[in-house]
Amino acid sequence: MDIPKKILQFWRSDNEKISLLRDIIVALLAVLLVLMILWTYTGQWFAAPMVAIESGSMEHNEEPFGRYGTINAGDMVLVVNVNTYADLIVHGGDFGGAQAIGDPNNFYYGDWGDVVIYKPLGRDDVSQIIHRLMCWVEVNSQGGQTTYTIQEYGIINDTSISIPELGLRNSKPSWTHSGYLTKGDNNNVIDQISDICPQPVKLGWISGKARLEIPWLGTINLLFEDLLNGKNTVQNVHQDCLISLAIFIAILVSIPIILDLRDYFRDRKEKEI
Repeated sequence: MDIPKKILQFWRSDNEKISLLRDIIVALLAVLLVLMILWTYTGQWFAAPMVAIESGSMEHNEEPFGRYGTINAGDMVLVVNVNTYADLIVHGGDFGGAQAIGDPNNFYYGDWGDVVIYKPLGRDDVSQIIHRLMCWVEVNSQGGQTTYTIQEYGIINDTSISIPELGLRNSKPSWTHSGYLTKGDNNNVIDQISDICPQPVKLGWISGKARLEIPWLGTINLLFEDLLNGKNTVQNVHQDCLISLAIFIAILVSIPIILDLRDYFRDRKEKEI
């Protein structure tokens, strides 16, 4: 059997059934190619390489129309795999972290430091959180006394923490282990003194760090999630983002229509000649 010849015949066939099958195969191969590229880039092999944003906890004030460049409800971000502490850099303060270094390569979504996707308390039965790493806290408990060390803010073995920008004012939180303190850019306090995640985030709880942004398209994912789970996360998507999505879809739909009309008028003109 001449396999290359058979493949060529299959590819060039005008049979409607074969053409339909060929289109399906091409579409599947295209999807597989895109997934392979995303999996290779993110390191999230055979897992979801991106997530849709449900809330506005990471949005910023005075964003441009369409809100591109920051993380908003309805966006999608790629989730890059994290293996070690060296893969992450915190926002930090005057004594360390991305803000103190001022390296533009560590400026993501309108602020300094990595934005991570993590499981609160390491649980799989709750929604993951996408917030910024603010700093690392070292928690030491000895002789009934707990001390905290946060190098990025110049706090060394103190029995209380005062970092107003994180919502900590002479605080003595009941943290039981060391880890990352995280916060949404649009939130006033860190997750670890709210009901979001009452303990510092361990490395093992982090699913990955956010990279790149696909604006608006996550709204479609949120819509299906709402329909299936009885939620209403689409209401968090801003009107300008919905308008931008509608324009984008309209452009995509109009392209094949315009091409078909072009071919139609061209054929009609040739017949008239």
